[in-house]
Formats: sequence, C-alpha cells, structure tokens
Amino acid sequence: MFLIQACSLKNEIDSNYYCQKLNFSCTETNKIVFFKTTKGDFEVELFGKDNPVTVSNFLENIDKNIYVNQKFYKVINFPQITFIHGGVNPENKLYFERNQALNKTSPSIPLEIKFKEEITPRYYYQIKSPNETENLLNTFDSGSIAMVKSGNNKSSSTEFFFVTSKIPELDGRYSIFGKIIKGLDVLKKIKKEDYIKAVEISN
Repeated sequence: MFLIQACSLKNEIDSNYYCQKLNFSCTETNKIVFFKTTKGDFEVELFGKDNPVTVSNFLENIDKNIYVNQKFYKVINFPQITFIHGGVNPENKLYFERNQALNKTSPSIPLEIKFKEEITPRYYYQIKSPNETENLLNTFDSGSIAMVKSGNNKSSSTEFFFVTSKIPELDGRYSIFGKIIKGLDVLKKIKKEDYIKAVEISN
C-alpha cells in the first residue's frame, strides 16, 4: 500500500504539477527570445525541454511585458567574470508590489535543476556535494542565464542574471534555464542603468 501511494505522489509532483499550481501553461520545448537593450540586441535559447517550469514562468513574464524598460539594476565585475542582473528589482518596492498585484505573480518559483539521464527535473533541490555537479545537464558558461535565488531552494519569479564566463562554483545552486546563442559581445558591454527595451519571443 505504501509503495503504491509513494509512486502516485512521485508521478503527481512533476513540471505539470508546478505549472498548474503557479497557474501558467507548461512549455516543454526550447524557445528563442530576443533581448533588445540600450547596448544592442542579443538572442537567447531557453531550455524549455529541461527546465519547463522556469522557462514557462519567464515566458509568462515576457507576455505580461514586465521587463519592458526595466534597468539592469546590478552589474558585478570580477577579473574573470561579470554578473549582470535584470528583471523587477525588489528594492523598487512600489513597482515590485504593484507588479505582483496587477499580474498576480508569485514572488518565487521552485528551484529547478536537471540531471543527466533523469526524465524529470528535481524541484526544491540544491546540490550539496561537488561530486553531483558531474551529472548536471546545464552548468554556468559564457552567456548563461539563471534566475536569482529567493531562498535556499527557491528562485525569484521575476529576477534573473547573466554570466559572461564559466563559474563552476555556482553549478547546481541556481536554475540555469538558457544561454545566449548570438550577441554575447553585446552582453559584455552592458553597464548598470542600461535597460531592456523589449524581450520578444520568436515564432
């Protein structure tokens, strides 16, 4: 009896379960989106096949136009890597609260990490042992995009960041859900206060 119940629970807690819980359509195919910024344009492939909940949430945000005219509010420069943060900055409390109310956006979504040879992603799970990173499907590379964390096992539903090079120290700790496939040079030119003119989904 216990085994039957356990299997049933496991089958229910998948990407469709979380998409229904968060009230959006689940996208399980890769998508291309175009970022139009004050420094130029770049093209991003979103890993809907591997990270359906995170990508579906991001596409919903694009459809709601919440990223239009939003600044890259934090740019952190290190000698070998730059972190470029975008999205709805929670420090702008008036805009953030108004956006949450108007769009009925949950402040967080589950951390979503996909392992090689596993059919479904793991949710609310964070890498604890460095040995586990060998089995990750997606790791941080030049142009990777991930959601900002909002807790140990949760991602922000609106904030994201890009990285300009590999950073294995963060692998398995964030939901990496896409990568720049064209225009990485544009990303590297972005400074704090540059902004997103629009994000468009390819047909």
